[in-house]
Amino acid sequence: MWIPIARVVRYLAPALICVGLAAQAPVDVATAFERAVVQEMSDLRVQPKAYAKHLRALRDCFEGTLWNRPGRTPLRTEEGVAALDEAIAFLGEQKPIGPLRFNEGLALAARLHARDIGPRGALEHVGSDGSRLSERLNRLGTWQGLIAENIGTLEVDARQLVLQLLIDDGVPSRGHRHNLFNPDLHQAGAGSAPHRDYRVVTVIDYADGFVLNH
Repeated sequence: MWIPIARVVRYLAPALICVGLAAQAPVDVATAFERAVVQEMSDLRVQPKAYAKHLRALRDCFEGTLWNRPGRTPLRTEEGVAALDEAIAFLGEQKPIGPLRFNEGLALAARLHARDIGPRGALEHVGSDGSRLSERLNRLGTWQGLIAENIGTLEVDARQLVLQLLIDDGVPSRGHRHNLFNPDLHQAGAGSAPHRDYRVVTVIDYADGFVLNH
């Protein structure tokens, strides 16, 4: 988990951060950012070794566990550069897998969940009504094969969000990274909303296949 440094965060008004997010658009229409997140994840899967250059560019920005991102909010990480180096090594050994296809139905499910957990300050995969991912997808359509969900915060830039999930700082299982590279997941949709504590939350839902009800 990355924690923004308070002295910097106070300059970022939530009203400004929300520009371009799902909260500014109808619930059933994906924003450019949400589509870009899926494309960025797809690029990562198709060319993992080439993608490592984006991680290497970050190494000199660490001071212990503090990540001083140029021109951006400093973040307090749990593992420091160790998690970054581990992710670089992982990409060096990862074979390319198939791309992710954007799915509007999955994006809708993700967006609805983001709007549910954001105002509550939650970062969980269970909805306020107790629903889990499979139940939320069943309400909207029909899914097949494997399904999964990632949740990221703070970022309104697609690449930065994907880097967050890829490095997976403070998550021993590297579960977010595992979802990114799961070869049994072929479709994805992202949905963002304002978050009470982290300004922005982005939910990403994945499936082998999903067909939205008409």
